[in-house]
Amino acid sequence: MTHDDRVRTRVVLRGAVVADVEVLEHWDRQPHVIAATGEDDLIDWRSALAIAEPPEETLIAELDGRAIGVVQIIDPALEATHYWGDVDHGLRALDIWIGEADDLAQGYGTQMMKLALRRCFDAPEVSAVLIDPLVSNTEAHRFYRRLGFVPLGEQLFGNDRCLVHRLERSKWSEHGSGG
Repeated sequence: MTHDDRVRTRVVLRGAVVADVEVLEHWDRQPHVIAATGEDDLIDWRSALAIAEPPEETLIAELDGRAIGVVQIIDPALEATHYWGDVDHGLRALDIWIGEADDLAQGYGTQMMKLALRRCFDAPEVSAVLIDPLVSNTEAHRFYRRLGFVPLGEQLFGNDRCLVHRLERSKWSEHGSGG
């Protein structure tokens, strides 16, 4: 069994609940999370989790029952803040991060992304997924490209300069549906 096989069988995504607020707030204060997520205001997790329905979904990644990260799946055409601007229907946008620095570079992010992408593309109306890492986060750019994302160009979100990437359903299918 390879390292990836071990990770694949151990990382799961579950819906975030109000009991997760404390760990989410803790992760928001971690230097590697701040460096990856930019200068925009911190998320009010209690309010965000109270929504817990489309167009936004917050998921906790667990490794053997231990929370290790978070994934947010958003329908950018319907979400209330219009963060993504005027976009077509049939898209999803992802945010993802690992909470503790000790859990970085272990393969967990890859597995989290594959699970999140599978969840997005399970909906037949979803044609593509967007993600917006900071321009300065070149490591994230390489990570997303390995998964099949294609950079579209820079965009300013709040105070953050991001490099928007897009993964088409057909490209996801070429990659063996993330398998």
